[in-house]
Formats: sequence, structure tokens, C-alpha cells
Amino acid sequence: MKKILFLVSLLALFCTVACDKIDKLLTFYIEDSQSIKVGANFPVGQMPAFLIDVPTRSDETFSNNHTRADLVKNVTLNKLTIDIADPKEENFDFLKSIEIYISTNSNDQVLLAALDNVPTGVSSIELKPSGQQLDSYIKAEKYTLTTKAVIRKVISRDITMTAKSRFKVTADPL
Repeated sequence: MKKILFLVSLLALFCTVACDKIDKLLTFYIEDSQSIKVGANFPVGQMPAFLIDVPTRSDETFSNNHTRADLVKNVTLNKLTIDIADPKEENFDFLKSIEIYISTNSNDQVLLAALDNVPTGVSSIELKPSGQQLDSYIKAEKYTLTTKAVIRKVISRDITMTAKSRFKVTADPL
């Protein structure tokens, strides 16, 4: 009986210490939205890469979440979806595959998310996050998204899409 009581006490102490450590970490999400316009008459095959500069406003986001950049422990992409915004009746039949890269300069580009074999008949797709550590990109004043895609069929009219990203951030609180 003394052994059981000792083990229960030890387990309770372990849980208390572990819970304190977990409580000291803070997890929140940073969401962003970017507009992407693809012009009509892109030929079938590899689409030229295009770049989008994204201001992060990370200092403000960190402050609103009771932390700061130097306390950030881990940032990963949690979700990235692309929706057709205009024309509403358009779908992703024109797109075969897509890759989106993130960088702060020409030397640090990494894959953010990708989707091979884009389904047809849909107006919204969810890309698969690469799992890369993205701390330095989110802490920067801005980052650049580079989109590379393979076109399945000729695009007959301009298409505007909205890319929505959600980054999971783990940090120590202030």
C-alpha cells in the first residue's frame, strides 16, 4: 500500500511540473490572405513563377499575443487554401499542380506548401504544408511568396484567387 501511495504522489508531482512547463508556452495562429491574379491565355505547361511580397506585421501580432519575436520557439504552416474569387463560376480545371515557396531573400527560399494532381471541378483547394520551420520568415519585416504552377489547359479569362494561410506559432509569454 505504501508503494502505491508513493507512486501516486510521484505521478502527481510529475503532472504538476509538466503542466507548469506547458502553461509557460503560448500557442497562437497568424492568419493572412493574399490575392493572386492569373491572366488569360497562359499556355499549357509550366507557368512562369510570380512573386508576392507580404508584410508580416509580426511585432504587432506578437505583442497582441503577449510575446515578442525573441521568445518565439517554433513557427510552422498550419493550413494554406486557395479559393477562386473571380469569376465565381470558375474552377481549378486549368491547374495541374502548384508549389508555393517562402523567402526573405534570394538565398533562403524553402517550400511552403504544394499540391500535385489538383482535383477538377472544385473552386477551393488545400495545399499540403511542407513542415518547414518558418520562424525567421515570420519574424522578418516581410517575406516573399513565389508561386510555381503547371497549367493543365489554356486559361480563357483572367482569374483572381485568394490564398489564405494560417501559421501556428509557439512562444514563451512575456
